[in-house]
Amino acid sequence: MKAAELLVKCLEKEGVEYIFGIPGEENIDLMDALLDSTINFIVTRHETSAAFMAGTYGRLTGKPGVCLATLGPGATNLLTGVANANMDLNPTVAITGQASLDRQHKISHQYYDLIHIYEPVTKWNAQIKKGEIIPEAVRKAFQVSTQDKPGAVHIDLPNDVAGMEVQGTPLKGTVHTLTEAGDQVIKEAAQLIEQAEHPIILAGNGITRGNAAEQLRALVEKANIPVVHTFMGKGALPWTHDLSLFTAGIGGNDYITCGFNHSDLIIAIGFDISEYAPSKWNPNGTTSILHIDTEEAETDQNYPVKLNVVGDIKRNLDKIHMVLSQKERNNTWVLNVRNKALAELQQFRDDTSFPLKPQKIISDLRAVLKEEDIVVSDVGAHKVWIGRMFHTYQPNTCLISNGLASMGIAVPGAIGAKLAQPNRTVVAVCGDGSFQMTGAELETAKRLNLPIIVLLWRDEGYGLIEWHQMKKFNRPSHIKFGNPDFVQLASSYGFEAMQIKNAEELKPALEKAIAMNKPVFIDCPVDYSENMKLTEKLSHLQC
Repeated sequence: MKAAELLVKCLEKEGVEYIFGIPGEENIDLMDALLDSTINFIVTRHETSAAFMAGTYGRLTGKPGVCLATLGPGATNLLTGVANANMDLNPTVAITGQASLDRQHKISHQYYDLIHIYEPVTKWNAQIKKGEIIPEAVRKAFQVSTQDKPGAVHIDLPNDVAGMEVQGTPLKGTVHTLTEAGDQVIKEAAQLIEQAEHPIILAGNGITRGNAAEQLRALVEKANIPVVHTFMGKGALPWTHDLSLFTAGIGGNDYITCGFNHSDLIIAIGFDISEYAPSKWNPNGTTSILHIDTEEAETDQNYPVKLNVVGDIKRNLDKIHMVLSQKERNNTWVLNVRNKALAELQQFRDDTSFPLKPQKIISDLRAVLKEEDIVVSDVGAHKVWIGRMFHTYQPNTCLISNGLASMGIAVPGAIGAKLAQPNRTVVAVCGDGSFQMTGAELETAKRLNLPIIVLLWRDEGYGLIEWHQMKKFNRPSHIKFGNPDFVQLASSYGFEAMQIKNAEELKPALEKAIAMNKPVFIDCPVDYSENMKLTEKLSHLQC
């Protein structure tokens, strides 16, 4: 068989269902081999989108999502999405076509050394110089991608190698298991928790990756410790739980800041340091950290680790729970924080202002979605509002990219999410700036007949950057732009399109969109004057 055919057989052996990407001249052997495969190739409208789809699919399934591009500009377009997946710790396998081996020693059309370009943004990468190594390379790629902490890997396939005749057999996968912390470490962790007067838990996305939400809840209830979630850890504890302090991560003062200021032990569980700098929540670096994760903590002067509990998060939480004593604590302050945060959302439930306030949009969105439905947030001012105020019942039901945090992820991410979870409603929440970066993927969603809902927050500008500019300089700089008629644009792609013209229309429009079970686009004007009002309010917050 051809090397390209062997590669496809190896991907099938790994259980690959979809490959997202764009074909090119240098991967035509691979594209031809896919015609005879059980793998569905999803043609996208941009390579970055392909990697966003693969990364989101990987995050939700735990299996590496696979994306593909040709050499040169195709591969460099793919790079941003691969880097995003790697920093968000989403298992992803990227495959690039490449120039033939006989022209890689010189300047050549569309040729760049992709191994060195991709090396800083992947866990591992390799070029296939001989077809016979394909089974080993593919098996290693999937193994490395899913090992903790998961991330992106890259395989580079020159077009002359792809067409070579080879013999080979796909390798069988192995089950990856994590170690457990030793009994002495578990005992020391339990002692730290019991000795602390005011401990607080910072719940990261590692809890979701480790399927440890149930174990977290058991520990929380036995030790009576409040839980703060990172943007990517949302849902580890249901927002309705009395010890949930919702989500932290806006970077400034907030109600939850009081919890960190008051704490004498921060228990960081499954916390990925790239998404929420410790300097934001432990500014003096004086509060000790109990670090519970699959790897030892990153070195950071604001993250003073008292004890590392390394290994399988689920099993280690179980073991700590077993040796902990039942603890009663005065958590009146937790109730106060919860009441303030919930009252803030509640007061906008019936708000009739137009354009709509962010709080009103979030209130309506939460009201119409089921507990298991999925919101995929793009990056912009809306991400801050959703992170702070869209409360979740379950893990992986509010997907926020907060590692690399690349704009444009929501629409392709929603496509990946809907393919991974076809029985759940999936809503992509975009700003008009982020939507225009990957909005052509509306065609992909329509072609696949995927009933995703795109909820656009329209303000004709880069709202998050303006927010930062106003905070620092009290004047905006070069953040405004024009927009098309989004209803006509979405309609031309085959979406059912609606425009919100008063505050009372949004909730019925969302309900109608869910009931339609087809691709729907909702254009909703947003009033971002609320950004600075929130900044002003929180600047006067007294714990």
